[in-house]
Amino acid sequence: MGLEVFERGTLPRWAPVRQHLVATRIGDVAAEVTAQLTRPEVAATIKPGQRVALTAGSRGIDRIAEVIKATADGLKAMGAEPFIVPAMGSHAGAVAEAQTELISHYGVTEAAMGCRILSSMETVHLGDVEDGVPVWFDKHAYQADATVPIGRVKPHTDFRGPVESGLMKMLAIGLGKQKGADFFHGQGFFEFHHLIPAVARFTLARVNIPFGVAVVENGFGELGLVEAVPAASIWEREQALLRIAREWLGTLPGERVDVLIVDELGKDISGAGMDPNVINRDSVGAIPMGELAPKPHVERIVVRGLTADTEGNASGIGLADVALRRAVDAIDPVRTYMNMVTAKTPQAARIPMTVDTDREALFVAIACCLKTTTEGARIARIRDTKHVEHLWVSEPLLPELVATGRVEQLGELVPMPIDTKGMLPEL
Repeated sequence: MGLEVFERGTLPRWAPVRQHLVATRIGDVAAEVTAQLTRPEVAATIKPGQRVALTAGSRGIDRIAEVIKATADGLKAMGAEPFIVPAMGSHAGAVAEAQTELISHYGVTEAAMGCRILSSMETVHLGDVEDGVPVWFDKHAYQADATVPIGRVKPHTDFRGPVESGLMKMLAIGLGKQKGADFFHGQGFFEFHHLIPAVARFTLARVNIPFGVAVVENGFGELGLVEAVPAASIWEREQALLRIAREWLGTLPGERVDVLIVDELGKDISGAGMDPNVINRDSVGAIPMGELAPKPHVERIVVRGLTADTEGNASGIGLADVALRRAVDAIDPVRTYMNMVTAKTPQAARIPMTVDTDREALFVAIACCLKTTTEGARIARIRDTKHVEHLWVSEPLLPELVATGRVEQLGELVPMPIDTKGMLPEL
C-alpha cells in the first residue's frame, strides 16, 4: 500500500486570478536616488575625500543593484570614495567570499557598481548595551570615514515593534555580521522590539553614519519608494516608513485556505524563506488561531522547490507541511544549519512530509485538513510569498475571492493539469 490510499475523490477545478495591489512604482531609480542625495540636509553630511562604506544585504530587493550603484555614483559626485560591504549575519554559510558571491546574484559586483567590494567576517566591538549585550560592527565599515546603510523597510517575519526590518536592523544585525547576529538572536525574538533600537542608537552614537537609504516595495514586490534619511531622523522616519510598507504589502485574499501551494521558498524571498506575514504562520510554523488571528487561515502548505538565489539555504521549509522531494534534495545543510543556529530557530529547517509528485502532495495535504473533502478543498497556488498578484484558486474558493472586489478572475475554470508523471506545469 502506497500513498495512493489518500487519493480519494476528484481534485476540484481551478482558475487563474489576479489581485489588485498597491502599484506605486519608481521609474528612473538613478534620478530618484540622485534627487534624494542632493537634498541639502543629506549632501552636507559628506565631505570630499571621505571613504564611505555602503551596505549590501542578503535579501532579494527589487532593483537593489540600481539603488546601490546610484548611491555610489552620487557619493563620487560629492568627492567621496565609496566601497561596498556585504552586511548580513550567517547567510552564505558565514563565509566572506560566499557573501560576495551571494550579492553578485543581485547584480552587485565591482564591475557593475564601479567600486570595490570588501567582504570580511571580522568585526569591531563597539561596547555593550542593556546589561551586557555586545555591539559588533563590520571591520571594513568601521575603518571607513562614514557608513551609509541601504535597506528595505518592511514588516519583520518574527516580531512586532516600532521599527522592524529596515535601516536600524541593518545597523544592529547586518553590520554585526555572524558574531553580532548570533548573540543578538540568542536573546530571543521577543527582545528584538527594544534591542534593535537600543543597539542601533548605540551604533549611531559611535560610528559616523551620516544618513541611510531606505527603500519600500509595493504590493507587487517592486521598488515603490526610495528615501535618504538623515541619521538624526532614522528612528522617527523609519516608523512612518514601516506603516507605509505594511499598507503596501501584498498578502493572500480570503478567509480560509485549506491547501496553499508555494512553488519556491528562499532567503531572497524572505528572511523566513516564506514570509509569515503572507502565510500567517510564525517562523517555526505555529498557526495563530482565534478571532484575532490574521486572515486567511492557511491550514496546510505544500512547498515545491527552492529558489536558485537561496543557494540551498532552506530556512523556512519547516513552515511547510508537505514538500516535494526535489525541494528537499536541493537543501545545502551547511548554509541552512549555519543560518538556523545563528537565528536559534532549528524548527524552521525541519523536513516536512516528503513526496515525489504534486499529485501526491495535494492528496496528502488535503487528507491532513479538518472538515474538508477533496472536491470541496479550497486550494491556492502562488509562485512565492513575494509575488502574490497572480494566483490559481480552486472552484470552492473562487466565489468568495471575486466577491471581495479585490480579485479578478482571468480565465475559465479548468481541471488541474497534472501530467502523467503526477506533476503540475511550472508557472
